[in-house]
Amino acid sequence: MFQLSSIVWQAHLLMWQTVIMDESTEEVLTLVGTRLKALRLNRKATLGDISASTGISVSTLSRLESGQRRPNLELLLPLARIYRVPLDDLVGAPATGDPRIHLKPVVHHGMTIVPLSRGSQGLQAFKHVIAAGTPVGEPNPQTHEGYEWMYVIRGRLRLVLGEHDFVLTAGEAAEFDTHTPHWFGRAGSGDVEFLSLFGRQGERVHVRARPNRPGG
Repeated sequence: MFQLSSIVWQAHLLMWQTVIMDESTEEVLTLVGTRLKALRLNRKATLGDISASTGISVSTLSRLESGQRRPNLELLLPLARIYRVPLDDLVGAPATGDPRIHLKPVVHHGMTIVPLSRGSQGLQAFKHVIAAGTPVGEPNPQTHEGYEWMYVIRGRLRLVLGEHDFVLTAGEAAEFDTHTPHWFGRAGSGDVEFLSLFGRQGERVHVRARPNRPGG
């Protein structure tokens, strides 16, 4: 994997840069640096250890991890060898010719969130799962820029939107401007699983949530 010619890898890196052209250079550098630092810490290695193994100076490694140094082929290849990972993993390049998205769930406040789209620009898609038994807590509505659309796959989802309190069940959807104070969480005792689309220009649908009724 690491025996490809420099010309091939330079072309590959150029393709990667084209794919992520909608992201700022600073953001890309930060992401590469974050991956490098995480790999080093997982190995419980110091900057000095990696420097001794690769011949890259400690100051250069430090600047790479902090995003202050632009990553290039000469620096990334020896680091990929040391960490035993594909070069694509370091730069976050998508698989060539493969439209599939590699799902990487994250857990936030007891909710499992699975990004279903690439990058950080434009319309973003997510899958959310709140497991039964996860503490719900009191609603704490927040506001931010954007527009959101939600669709419940299974379970019951409580959505507090401004002065309204809704419960969405499987097959129901809601859409709203996120400048309106909003909060959502599990309703009832079971799991809830739902999809969401978020962006500055959210897709609008015509399925509306119904207000929560007594005993509903």
